[in-house]
Amino acid sequence: MKARVSHRFRLRLYWQMFTGIVEAVGEVIRMVESTPGTYLLEIRTPLAFQMKIGDSLANNGVCLTVISQTPSTLGFDLLAETVTRSNLIDLKVGDLVNLERSMAISSRFDGHIVQGHVDTAAKLLAVEAVGQDHRIEIELPQEFAQYIVFKGSIAVNGVSLTVAELNSDRFVNWIIPHTWSLTNLHRLRPGDRTNLEFDLVAKYVERLVDGVHRPPPSQRR
Repeated sequence: MKARVSHRFRLRLYWQMFTGIVEAVGEVIRMVESTPGTYLLEIRTPLAFQMKIGDSLANNGVCLTVISQTPSTLGFDLLAETVTRSNLIDLKVGDLVNLERSMAISSRFDGHIVQGHVDTAAKLLAVEAVGQDHRIEIELPQEFAQYIVFKGSIAVNGVSLTVAELNSDRFVNWIIPHTWSLTNLHRLRPGDRTNLEFDLVAKYVERLVDGVHRPPPSQRR
């Protein structure tokens, strides 16, 4: 017997979940300040004709809502929180952004759980070609260090990657040729900022463990 999934649950999952498997790259065609502290981002992408106003699309790992659409372009509002926390503010005309549509419940799960809620933007420290592969080294902000583990998953510019090396102040990912060529990672240079989203499960575990050591709300003063 097949389990039935309510329309309400189906809608929530569609809107809130990504996997870190980039579908396409888009080219920035416009980036302007629309009101003080907020911006309008417009991109050209082959995904545009498949989208509609109100849909969600991850741009470099940031979940954004489509506010304008043509057969070849999409527009998004960037609010103050997005500008402060991500590298989208660094975008210039001609830059590439990694794109992923939100996951449908019937889709295969190929990456890891990604919300599209970027935690921070961290500096790329080094890029090295090793044979056909590439090794990238990224700084690790100390306030997020507890959420990353060796061989665990992390989203970098919206790409689901494995932590291959881990130190107190940095971590390393190895990029295979397929991912390198089909995402904007090949355009990264030392000093560029990368969007990082840390493991959601680790955040929930921390919250649960922290709750064990805290008194119930009725006993807090």
